[in-house]
Amino acid sequence: MAPHGRRAGRKPSETSHRTTLSLQKTEVLINVYDLLPPGKLSSTFWMLGCSLLHSAVVIKDKEYAFGGHDRKGLTGVYWTRPKTEPPGGTFRCEILHGFTMRSEEEIEAIIKQASEKFLGTSYNLLTFNCNHFTSHLCYDLTSQTAPSWLNRAASIGLALPCVVPQEWVAPPDADTADGELLDDGDEHRDDERAIMLRNAGGSRT
Repeated sequence: MAPHGRRAGRKPSETSHRTTLSLQKTEVLINVYDLLPPGKLSSTFWMLGCSLLHSAVVIKDKEYAFGGHDRKGLTGVYWTRPKTEPPGGTFRCEILHGFTMRSEEEIEAIIKQASEKFLGTSYNLLTFNCNHFTSHLCYDLTSQTAPSWLNRAASIGLALPCVVPQEWVAPPDADTADGELLDDGDEHRDDERAIMLRNAGGSRT
């Protein structure tokens, strides 16, 4: 018989240890892409920390990002396979941002909430872009925002608006590319470099 006042069974420390082990630990990664054409200029900007960057959040086998389009009421959040380079983009690095102890259901709910906030028509190259989405999602998952240097180019654009053509800032027309929007699997989205190429009169990639 167990001593009076004490129940037989696992010790509290053992129960706590088993509970801790049962919690799910999921990596939260950030993939970073350079949207400037490969060359000395992009290399220099990268070294100076002021490149035009696209970022996305990787959770397990999906990479989540945000892009703009002109379809009202439709999210701009989409997913691709990890390290799928955006049109004209070059993969730069992978960052282990942290871990989340949330369940798969909780993670899906957080991503869904973010998709409802980040609509395609709300995209703005300077104030509401893919890097803002990355930071938002990272914070909701880990309570830590993404590195501020991801959006340094946008910060420069805000400080010097005269160097950024106004037509670059508005959401682009819907365009087809790899990736699936969270709402209905539609494949319409765009990316930062494609916006600039089209409005500058360049060819699309």
